[in-house]
Amino acid sequence: MESYIRFDWAMKRLLRNKANYAVLEGLLTTLLEEKVTIHKLLESESNQEDEFDKYNRVDMLAENSKGELVLIEVQNNNEYAYFQRMLFGASKLVTEYINRGEGYEKVRKVYSVNIVYFSLGHGKDFVYHGKTEFVGIHNGDVLELSPFQKQTFKVDKVSQLYPEYYILKVNDFNRVAKTPLEEWIYYLNTGNVPEHATAPGLDKVKEQLKLDRMSREELKAYYKHLDNIVILRDNIMTERAEGRAEGRAEGRAEGRAEGRAEGIKEGIKEGMEKSRLDTARNMKADGLPIETIAKYTHLSAEEIEKL
Repeated sequence: MESYIRFDWAMKRLLRNKANYAVLEGLLTTLLEEKVTIHKLLESESNQEDEFDKYNRVDMLAENSKGELVLIEVQNNNEYAYFQRMLFGASKLVTEYINRGEGYEKVRKVYSVNIVYFSLGHGKDFVYHGKTEFVGIHNGDVLELSPFQKQTFKVDKVSQLYPEYYILKVNDFNRVAKTPLEEWIYYLNTGNVPEHATAPGLDKVKEQLKLDRMSREELKAYYKHLDNIVILRDNIMTERAEGRAEGRAEGRAEGRAEGRAEGIKEGIKEGMEKSRLDTARNMKADGLPIETIAKYTHLSAEEIEKL
């Protein structure tokens, strides 16, 4: 299988070109389960001045053919208040894209698509969809639109008027891709496209996002980007390790007092091993060579291949 350019890099450098809209349209069509055509790209926060933000996240704001707003954001490292960040981003679009004096019927529909490379929340799935519904507290019925509202707003449900959120936890995907959405998740996770992929847009990835299409200068900048992501993750891992070390010191003291030192030791060992495997898995997902991963994680090539 060939290696392709990471999606976050493509969002920064390639997908803003109208000739490449088909890649984003394919992802959104697959995710929203309806044909999406991008009308234009709007201003977003993608040009980050902060060095950390520049590599940690990238976003893109699109307007589809129905005038709806789609915010796509890639987040590489953990942010504990990310749920609130999603809410803030969608709310900001609601208020910014309506002119003063216009009626509330002019409020735009907003989709917030979040591709995260960290463990967000606690759940078993790797794709989540959030929307707003009003449920009766006595009868449990869902509040519906009136016939007049349906005709006026050209939607069938109240939830279609409110922002909708999608979370793609790509690092949690560890199965064979069997559906178009899973094919997209596989690409976002590994940087590779399944050989017989049929999902919309992935054919354009194969054509337009090949590593061998990049110039020497572009490749140099791209690999620097990958290195910086690894460094950022390593910094976070170091901070966590220091925190665990302090916790272990306190835990050992408490464990001795309570006769639980052996249990703490086993817990520490398991935690460190999990951290090491998570680091290797992330580095592998970023496309780093196995020998590089082995150097920094002290895992064998066989162990890394199995991840």
